[in-house]
Amino acid sequence: MSISTRSVLKISRSAYSSNGKLGIGFCQKRFIRVLTCEEHESITDIENVKKRRFVALWGNGDYGRLGLGSLESKWRPAFVSAFGDGSLREIACGGAHTLFLTDTGNVYAAGLNDCGQLGVEDGRSYTIDPVEVSGLPKDIIKISAGYYHSSAITENGELYMWGKNSSGQLGLGRKASKVTPVPSKVDFLNGVPIKMAALGSDHSIAVTDKGEVLSWGGGESGRLGHGHKSSLLGFLSSTSEYTPRLIKELEGVKIKSVAAGMLHSACIDENGSVYLFGEKTVQKLASRAESTVSTPSKMGELPYSVEVACGAHHTCVITSGGELYTWGSNENGCLGTGDTHAVHVPERVQGPFMRHSVSKVSCGWKHTAAISDGNVYTWGWGGAMGTFFEAEHSSGGQLGLGDDVDYVEPTMVNFGESVKALQVSCGFNHTGAVLEYN
Repeated sequence: MSISTRSVLKISRSAYSSNGKLGIGFCQKRFIRVLTCEEHESITDIENVKKRRFVALWGNGDYGRLGLGSLESKWRPAFVSAFGDGSLREIACGGAHTLFLTDTGNVYAAGLNDCGQLGVEDGRSYTIDPVEVSGLPKDIIKISAGYYHSSAITENGELYMWGKNSSGQLGLGRKASKVTPVPSKVDFLNGVPIKMAALGSDHSIAVTDKGEVLSWGGGESGRLGHGHKSSLLGFLSSTSEYTPRLIKELEGVKIKSVAAGMLHSACIDENGSVYLFGEKTVQKLASRAESTVSTPSKMGELPYSVEVACGAHHTCVITSGGELYTWGSNENGCLGTGDTHAVHVPERVQGPFMRHSVSKVSCGWKHTAAISDGNVYTWGWGGAMGTFFEAEHSSGGQLGLGDDVDYVEPTMVNFGESVKALQVSCGFNHTGAVLEYN
C-alpha cells in the first residue's frame, strides 16, 4: 500500500500563554527546531482532506508504528493517507504497533512484529505501511492492542487473538505456541459472545454480552482478579491463566466495560461503580480494609462512572456528568493535575475540563489523552530522554504538541479548524485519533 505522508506542522494554540508568548512547554525545550523552506512548502492543513473522516498519528515512529510509510517520529499529528477514503472506524495503539479497523470490517496493522502482533503471514519483522491482518472474518466490529498482542471481535461476538503468548495472554490453552503470528479464534469461548476486550502488557480481560467478566494471561500483582492460589506445600503456584477464566468475585454483577494496564485492571458495572484489582498501589483506593488486591475491590469515592482507562501505573475514569478523575502514579504529570505528585484518592482534572465535559479518555505508559468538546487534549510524558535521543531527534512527540517535554496539565492538540475528534488511543509512546472534518 502506497503512503504519502502529510504532516500537520502548525504551531498549536495551546503552546501559547494568554499574552501570546510561547508557553512554559516551549520555554523548557532543550532546542527549538527551525523549519526549512522545503518543510514549509509541505505543510498541509487537515482541512484539505477531501473526505469527512480521517486518522492522524503522532509520536515515536520506530518500526513504522505510525503507519506513515517511514520510520520518522512526528511531534505533531500526521495524516495517514492509507485511509484517505474516509473509511476508518477505529484505531488501537499498542506497545510499538497500531491496528486500524475500517467500516467494512477489515483490520490493518503497522509497526513492530517481533512477536507476531501484526497478524501477518509473511513473517516480516515490521512494516511502515498498514497491511491487512491475515485470516480474519470480514465482520470485525472491535479491536484492541496490548503491548505485544492484539485482538479483534466479530459482529456475533467471536474473539480472535494473535501475538505474544508467553503467559497465556491469547487464551488459546496451555499447549499453544508462545508466539501466534496470525489470528486464532479463542475456541474456549465458543457460545460465549464477547462484547469488549482490553489488553495489557501480558494479560487480557473481556466482558460478555451478559456482563460477565473473564481474564487470562500473566496474573502477577493480582491483575487477573482471581485471587492468590497456594499449592499443598503452601508455596504460591503459577499465577498465569492460559484460558479465559470467570472472575468469581464479580458473579452477579453486570459489567459494561473493562480496561487493562500494565499491572492492574479495572471495570465498571451497570450501576456506574468502578472495581479495581492489581498492583498494590491501588489498595489505598479500595473500599475494603484487606491488604489483598488480587480480587476486585469496589471504589466508593467516585460519582456514577461510564468509562475507565488504565495506563502503566495510573487510572482515569469519566463520570456520567463528563467529569474526568485520575489517580495513581503521576510520573511526568500523566494525571493532569498540574504537578507530579502521586494521587491516592481520585482527583478531578480541571483546566479546560471545567468548561467542557470529557467524552473519551485513553492512557499510554506515562501519558494520557482525552476528548472534550470535540478537541483532543494530551498531557504527561512528552518523550524527552526516552528510548532514543540525539540532536534534533527524540523518541517522543506522543503528546502531539510540537516538542518532547512533559506537560502536567491538559493541553489541546491542534488539528486545524472545523475538525471534530471521534476517538483517541494511546500506545506506549505514540498516539492516534480518528477525526471528522465538518
